[in-house]
Amino acid sequence: MSTGEPLAVVVPALNEAHPGGLRATLEALHAQEDDDFDLVVVDNGSTDGTGDVARAAAAEWGRGRWRVVDEPVKGTGAAADTGMRAAIAGGAVLLARTDADCLPPPTWTRDVRRAFASGDELVAGRLVPRTDDRPVSGFQQGALAAALAVASAFGKVRPGNRDDGYLGPYVMTPGCNMAITAALYEAAGGFPRTRIEDLHEDRALVNAVRRITTRYGAHPEVWVLASTRRVHAWGLLRTLGWYADHRYRPEMVDIR
Repeated sequence: MSTGEPLAVVVPALNEAHPGGLRATLEALHAQEDDDFDLVVVDNGSTDGTGDVARAAAAEWGRGRWRVVDEPVKGTGAAADTGMRAAIAGGAVLLARTDADCLPPPTWTRDVRRAFASGDELVAGRLVPRTDDRPVSGFQQGALAAALAVASAFGKVRPGNRDDGYLGPYVMTPGCNMAITAALYEAAGGFPRTRIEDLHEDRALVNAVRRITTRYGAHPEVWVLASTRRVHAWGLLRTLGWYADHRYRPEMVDIR
C-alpha cells in the first residue's frame, strides 16, 4: 500500500462491454501492486452496458473507491475531462489516465508515483502493442514501435507544436497513458471538451502545460499495453496520418 498523496485513475469508456474490453482493463487495475488509488470510469454514452461492467467488477472485488460517472456528450476530451474533475472533487492530488482498451502492468500505479517523485508534474508514458486482442507479428510490433518513434519526432518539428510561448520542447503524451498533478491540470485548463474527430485532446493538454512549466517529461518506465485495433482496421500509414494531423479521416473512428 502507498502512503503518498491521493492518486486517482481515470478511464473513459464507450461501448467497451465486449470481451477483452473494459473488464480486462479493470482486471489489470485490480492487480496493481500499489492499489492505494481511486478509480473513476467515465461512461461516455455507451449503449452496451459498459457502466454496468464497471459497477459489477467493483462490487465483485469489494472496490469501494471505484465508481462510474456519466458523460453523455460524446468525445474523449469531454469524457476524460469529466473524469479528471470528478477525481479532483473527490480529493485526488495526482491523476493518471488510461483507456478502456489498454492493459497497465501490475507496477503501473507504483511507477506513476515514482515518476512524480522525479519532480515532473506531467508524466508522458510509453505504449506497447497488445497481442491478446488481435494477432500482432514480431514484424508488426517492430513497425509499430518505429511508427511511434516517427510520430514523436514529427511532433517536435510540427509547426503547431512550435511557438515562442512554449517554455520547453514538445513531448508526445498519449492520453491512454499519462499522469498529471491536479494543480497543473486545473492551471492548464484540462482536456478540451472535444470529440476525437475534431482534436487530439492529449496534444492540446501537453501544449497548454508547456506554456506554464518545464516540469514535464517522457517516462518510458511507465508503460501500458495498448490496443492495435486501429492499425488492423486502417493500416499503419493511415493510422499515422490520423494521429499526426487527421490527414486520414475515416468514417468510423470508434473501432471495436
